[in-house]
Amino acid sequence: MRDFNSHDLNTDSKFLINRLKKGEEAAYELLFKEYYQLLTVFANKYLNDIENAKEIVQDLFVHLYEKRDHLDINSSLKSYLFRSTHNRCINYINAQKIRNKYADHVKQIDTGKENSLENEVNKTELEHALYKAIDDLPPKCQIIFKMNRFEGLSNSEIANKLSLSKRTIETQISKALKILRVKMKPYMALGVVILTFMQYV
Repeated sequence: MRDFNSHDLNTDSKFLINRLKKGEEAAYELLFKEYYQLLTVFANKYLNDIENAKEIVQDLFVHLYEKRDHLDINSSLKSYLFRSTHNRCINYINAQKIRNKYADHVKQIDTGKENSLENEVNKTELEHALYKAIDDLPPKCQIIFKMNRFEGLSNSEIANKLSLSKRTIETQISKALKILRVKMKPYMALGVVILTFMQYV
């Protein structure tokens, strides 16, 4: 087996990609060694959070290894890694915005009212019921719904990650929403949060 060095990254990306597809540890270790810190610094420019930046880059390398048999890299390996890191950072930022938006709507339920213990209990019960309902969704339906609602991934991105058709993803999300509407019907007195969650997340 050919020995690898840093020169391979610049002069023979296709060769290295082929070695990665075959699961050769030396190729994977070289890639990690050369790019991990650089990609982490790059991710941190978007997130301003070094721990989350590390996690995103680590997840990228795990993804590369797990999907090595199906790697489809048309650009240079370097461009692919930086573009992938960029996209993951943007997805993370969008997901955070979604969570913050949901949290803001929860806080706004009692606008103009005294923030009583009863109201706090109601909100807590509502959140618990909503997340339990999501956790009770059929496995495939739940995975797709969470990827869309909590990770901020588009239907096309989910379809690509799970090797499913975009139509299947749309059907599963629609199915999840129908189930949740039925299960959350008893809580419609506080339905502003539920409807907002389904609309914006």
